[in-house]
Amino acid sequence: MIKISIICIGKIKDGYIKEGISEFSKRLSKYVNLNIVELTEEDDNKGVENAVMKETDRIIDTINKRNQSYNILLDLKGKVRTSEEMAKDIERLSLTNSEISFIIGGSNGVNDKLRKIVDFRLNFSSFTFPHQLMRLILIEQIYRWISINKNIKYHK
Repeated sequence: MIKISIICIGKIKDGYIKEGISEFSKRLSKYVNLNIVELTEEDDNKGVENAVMKETDRIIDTINKRNQSYNILLDLKGKVRTSEEMAKDIERLSLTNSEISFIIGGSNGVNDKLRKIVDFRLNFSSFTFPHQLMRLILIEQIYRWISINKNIKYHK
């Protein structure tokens, strides 16, 4: 079974997002050992740059504790991939890594310190999404990639 973690900043507040995450987590449970790691969101009253630095440091501390995890940062400056390409990547990565970790920064993003140490930077879109909604979109895409690999009738 593939082990996938989603490392993210903050907790989900909206019920409809929680419901969507719960639904796709349930669907994935047959194929994926999914772990969602919610790190504390910083108050940016003392400055956005300071908040981003603290959140980034928390993310780095978390990924440093994960041995042999392949770390993928969701990043506007990353590479665009199709669902089919990511499905192939997930299949390949699951054979050579004990875990695949997806990282979603906070609402103010991450700093370059994190960008330099991750294994891959993935750009979902040039659009801006709320980071909490991005978590639901990511989980849906993980299900899509798995469904492509397992020939489950979901992806069209």
